[in-house]
Amino acid sequence: MSNNIEKKVPTELGTEKVGKLLMLYAIPAIIAQTAASLYNMIDSVFIGHIPDVGAEAISGLATTFPFMNLSAAFGAMVGVGGATQLSVRLGQRDYESAKNILGNLVTLNIVVGVIFAAISLLFLDEILFFFGASNATLPFARDFMIVILIGNPVTHMYFGINAALRASGHPKQAMYATILTVVMNIILAPVFIYLLGWGIKGAAIATILSQCITLAWQTKLLSNPDELLHLQRGIYKLKKDIVKGILAIGMSPFFINAAACIVVIIINKGLRSYGEDGDISIAAYGIANRMQFIFVMVVLGLTQGMQPIVGYNYGAKRPDRVKRALTLTIFWGTLVTTFGFVICEFFPETVAMAFTTEPVLIEQSAWAMRVMSAFMPLIGFQLVTTNFFQSIGMVNKSIFLSLTRQVLLLIPLLLILPLFIGEKGVWYSMPISDAIAAVLTIVMLAIQFKEWKREDVGHTIQN
Repeated sequence: MSNNIEKKVPTELGTEKVGKLLMLYAIPAIIAQTAASLYNMIDSVFIGHIPDVGAEAISGLATTFPFMNLSAAFGAMVGVGGATQLSVRLGQRDYESAKNILGNLVTLNIVVGVIFAAISLLFLDEILFFFGASNATLPFARDFMIVILIGNPVTHMYFGINAALRASGHPKQAMYATILTVVMNIILAPVFIYLLGWGIKGAAIATILSQCITLAWQTKLLSNPDELLHLQRGIYKLKKDIVKGILAIGMSPFFINAAACIVVIIINKGLRSYGEDGDISIAAYGIANRMQFIFVMVVLGLTQGMQPIVGYNYGAKRPDRVKRALTLTIFWGTLVTTFGFVICEFFPETVAMAFTTEPVLIEQSAWAMRVMSAFMPLIGFQLVTTNFFQSIGMVNKSIFLSLTRQVLLLIPLLLILPLFIGEKGVWYSMPISDAIAAVLTIVMLAIQFKEWKREDVGHTIQN
């Protein structure tokens, strides 16, 4: 291989100090994820201040969250699976496979995006009612989701290519892509919602149009023939082994998002069934969930920065660097969610007022934030560890940890507690499951470290 190509391979992942690398890769990802969380909040803030219908519109938007989670599940299955494969192959210096993984990543995103949108549009009203919409909020949810689903293939491509940019050594470009999308959405959303009078549909149009603009720029970046990994002929035909590998690793983030979809459905239905005013309770959950989402996205930015470092060094058989990257990411992730805990516990009314001016909704949202964030400092550790197992290809462990909080703990609690304490049972289920899941995560990580220690001792004896 020529020196020209060697310079384009991110070999610093195996040589540079881990702490410096984590900052190099994580800071752009954090900025991008923070921007993405703001991007998701923009619609809620603008929609919540639509005259006369703000509260109902927010409630309608909240019933679309399961849809968004389900779409994200399929997108993450392809995007994260492909990005992880890319990092490992680059660590192994298997550059030909890396090129084909990039091509298959593009093809799979298009196929999955089109199929998901087509099926969802056929049964849109029925799905939205199932997700918790009422007769009053259905029109808002429908107007928003029709546009979002039509643009779903673009959304999948946008997130998938961003994951490929990070994995192939271009974290800053991935950051710029996300920031560009956010800026365009901030500019377009108020114009479409208020000036043109398109309401909640205008918010959706602004979202998709922003992604279209960014996708065009991303495609130009990945079309540069001077880069080792770039869009070129002969890499787009789906190959069984590559697709199988992408989907196997992508199953973990898929199950995370799919489980989140099921959880939000159960929460919405529980709040509608047990709450005095179901629409207000669902709107309050939407606001509280959006706030927590900001800090979760920052932690996910940290894990995205960790992923190429861990994947490369695991492929290069450098366990010391793998462990160092993990411990540093856990520290910063826990610090972030602890800061989120402080905001949600002590300043929730201020946060709620950014979304709505209705006193009842502000009061309910503030209470919801305090309850949901009770054990928030533990969430950072749990997220980092789950993504760590995924990054080194230990898919079963990652899936188990992903499903522990959502399926094994939260769903049973959501179904049982409200039978005894009504609506409060829905709210209390969330922090209780956070605490128990964190304890199980600590146990699994401790077991894994013991296994690695035994392997190191065995290797030393053999030598």
